[in-house]
Amino acid sequence: MSTPDFSVQFDAAVDAGLMWLQDNGEVFFDAANTALTGVFKAVQWCIGTPPFYVIAIVIGLLGWRMVGLRFAVLAALALLVCNFIGLWPETVSTLALVLTATLLALLVAVPLGVLAGLTPAFDRVVEPCLDLVQTLPPYIYLLPAIALLGYGPATALLATFIVAVPPALRLTSLGIRMTPKEFIELGDASGVTGMQMFFKIRLPFAMPSIMAGVNQSLMMAFGMVVIAGIVGSGGLGEAIYGAVRTLDIAKSINAALAIVILTMILDRLAQTAAQSRMGASQ
Repeated sequence: MSTPDFSVQFDAAVDAGLMWLQDNGEVFFDAANTALTGVFKAVQWCIGTPPFYVIAIVIGLLGWRMVGLRFAVLAALALLVCNFIGLWPETVSTLALVLTATLLALLVAVPLGVLAGLTPAFDRVVEPCLDLVQTLPPYIYLLPAIALLGYGPATALLATFIVAVPPALRLTSLGIRMTPKEFIELGDASGVTGMQMFFKIRLPFAMPSIMAGVNQSLMMAFGMVVIAGIVGSGGLGEAIYGAVRTLDIAKSINAALAIVILTMILDRLAQTAAQSRMGASQ
């Protein structure tokens, strides 16, 4: 079989498989679309209902508690800037998308990471899958999602979820595997049960790595924001995409500034949480 013939047959098989999924999984994908959109809208409503200054104050107080007064003031003022440049609704939408996708990713990644850390055979299966997910261009995940879920926030949420899972899964697995052997031997000698070994020894040592995974998942989710704007996700990604199409440089800069502000705030909060867990475990 020549290379062109194989390519044509392979492409035809992929198209046929996608058509089969569309025809036979319509009910499932419609339900998934409704569920994902509902979760996203709920988070968006919770963040977007209070006035912008309330959210800025809440983030400022949280930053004061976790990081310090200087960061709190700067974070609150930076969020006010997002409103003054006229992009507060888009900022809220982006924040809702990132938080929802990251939370869903953690609900999947952390349990699987624990399983991979405790089961070397499962880890050997998961590692190449994570390598594949992380090396493929992120926009690749949008194409089948559009075909199965259509345009809208559900497609953006699914694609963002996919890219946010690998870092948390890898670092959770790493943290579980890196538990010092002497503490495991001490637990065995003390006669602790498997659950006690996990919650009292393995999990405390793994928490700094898990929190680092949370931080990395957030950063990967923000990396999908602009790309997700192509599928009508709303938010700052769609604002940038629209600005690029119309060559509106000022609007693209404003939207990029808002993304940078959100990223820096969440990154600093996540880093501080990870460092506090590391200090608590030592």
